[in-house]
Amino acid sequence: MSYRAPPSSVLAVDRPVHAGPVVVSVSHAGRIYPPEILAAARVGRPELERLEDSWCDLIAARASDAGAMVVRALWARAVADCNRGEGQMAPTEVAPALRPRFSAPGRKERAGLGVVPTRLSDCGPLWRRPIDAAALDWRLDSLHRPYHAALEAELGVARARFGHAVLIDLHSMPPIPRGQAGHGAGVVIGDRFGGTAGGWLIDLVADHANGLDVPVSRNQPYAGGHIVRTHGRPAEALHAVQIEIDRSLYLHPDRTPDEARLAVLRGWFEALVERIGQARPASEDLPLAAE
Repeated sequence: MSYRAPPSSVLAVDRPVHAGPVVVSVSHAGRIYPPEILAAARVGRPELERLEDSWCDLIAARASDAGAMVVRALWARAVADCNRGEGQMAPTEVAPALRPRFSAPGRKERAGLGVVPTRLSDCGPLWRRPIDAAALDWRLDSLHRPYHAALEAELGVARARFGHAVLIDLHSMPPIPRGQAGHGAGVVIGDRFGGTAGGWLIDLVADHANGLDVPVSRNQPYAGGHIVRTHGRPAEALHAVQIEIDRSLYLHPDRTPDEARLAVLRGWFEALVERIGQARPASEDLPLAAE
């Protein structure tokens, strides 16, 4: 199959007139499926749509009004998962010639949820043939690399202006099954167990999340993925936190938006961006001056 150059509609960057230090990432809510992807799939679009964080971009719809720069993937997660690293694939999920590029896959990669999603439970392989080098590189060059370049650029602008920058990586999750860590949580805050953000930010986000009157969990079962791990560098005044919201809090059972409940979360998220924009890192979270 031949792959065309990607159009400019791969992602969107919303920049407010009066920007603050907050950058919002929404990587899994894209709803554009390029023809190459649909042609390569052995399942229908409804199955591919199960990979989406359905409509969670609507939660961030007023984040720019609150001063955040918002980076949104418009192409679907089925193209490439921007919350996985380029080396996160199981060798068994790719063409034989490509297998030397991957090693030591984790649980998610072995389940087919690597940088290119390849399988879903109860519907088997997603693609007609294993991912080869041409398909992988096209997916990475089209979506994954431009997305991370945009995040890096926006965070750099924010830090240069304010002395620090905050990345909020917004996702939605299915209800956490009984018996799993974090069961019952409506919001999960991930900071890689303290590795990607200062304590001041996590305390602020947790306090704000408690205002939703739902259980809040930290790092269980989602500690944060590739996005916060890559861009969260507190020692360099770059703080990153992943926020997972139970999609049953804003979707009907048929996965369409519940406008009334969505409005609550939209207002909540806008207020969170405002609070973070007005906050200042604690002194211990600031980078040390050069000697």
